[in-house]
Amino acid sequence: MEIKTPMNRSFQKWLLPWMRRARDLRKLRNTKVEHVFLCVCDHFEPLHHTDDRGAIERLQRWSREYPALAHFRDSDGRGPRHTFFYPIEQYDARHVEMLAALCRATGSEIEVQLHHDGDDEASLRKKLCDGINNLRQHGCLSTDEHGRVTFGFVHGNWALCNSRPDGRWCGVANELRVLRDLGCYADFTFPSAPSGTQPRSVNMLGYARECGGALALDHLAAATVGSTLRESAEHLLLVQGPLALNWRWRKWGVLPRLENGDLTKANPPTPQRLRLWIEQRIHVAGRPEWAFIKVHSHGAVSANSDVLLGPAAELFHQAFTESFPRESGAQVHYVTAREMANLVFAAEDDAGGVPAEFFNHYLRREARGV
Repeated sequence: MEIKTPMNRSFQKWLLPWMRRARDLRKLRNTKVEHVFLCVCDHFEPLHHTDDRGAIERLQRWSREYPALAHFRDSDGRGPRHTFFYPIEQYDARHVEMLAALCRATGSEIEVQLHHDGDDEASLRKKLCDGINNLRQHGCLSTDEHGRVTFGFVHGNWALCNSRPDGRWCGVANELRVLRDLGCYADFTFPSAPSGTQPRSVNMLGYARECGGALALDHLAAATVGSTLRESAEHLLLVQGPLALNWRWRKWGVLPRLENGDLTKANPPTPQRLRLWIEQRIHVAGRPEWAFIKVHSHGAVSANSDVLLGPAAELFHQAFTESFPRESGAQVHYVTAREMANLVFAAEDDAGGVPAEFFNHYLRREARGV
């Protein structure tokens, strides 16, 4: 029998940890944010509730409209970057090639998303290996300093490590080890609130250690200057996005709404949300002047495309590249998921210099046709 899981169940897991972290952040009040890194991780599913013709139309729209945002420039002179986490179980060579062409034109990148249910370790490995090989045919993914193929990952059903309370939409409790074995450099799934899959750890850049279950997601070892955990086969970096209560946007004018970094038609990107994301001060311990913002969306869905490509996007990018830097004095940077992970690793290495020097610090794009 399926277990019913109320959507607000995750509050009891993450609210107290969030409050404790908010208290600890008071120590950083006098530490200025000097650099803000923005990464949009899109659970991009061209075939979501449509057919091949609808998928092509969606891809054509993105190919036509997304490059038009390039007139916005960050502190490095780069335009917006998007990371398309493509659902490998829905692989279509034409769709991926259209997406790859868009990435080549805009500096965006493609990574791995997977929806799966009832798998065991062997079947999961096969799905991931097949998906990785398919994406590599289009020049996607990256390699590390040893030439090994690497990839970023999003769990399409949020249920990383079989974390859903009713046991659906995964099946593999040791999923972290499988991902790490196959070259995953970081997971970008969370936050997943209000889903019951939301772990207790919030607003962190940290490492989950394989323990054979979802408990690994609750207790992360913070990414810290001097850390070498990225070299451990037992650990996987989790790049978490902002999770908070938004008191400036209240339900019924009373209750704060949930801020989980999701960009939708109902909750588009806004300057106010940008400030709230920055206030969460997600950073590498020992490098608080670098603020990391990882947000997500399902951007292939037409209603969400409207806010990622239309007037709402224009207003947001104007705030990010003009208003916020002018008001704060901080520099802003559009980055892909891979570049964000490289910045985490560079901070851990206590690398000096300007952030742009570290976009390829550890992970580099593969050459097309490899």
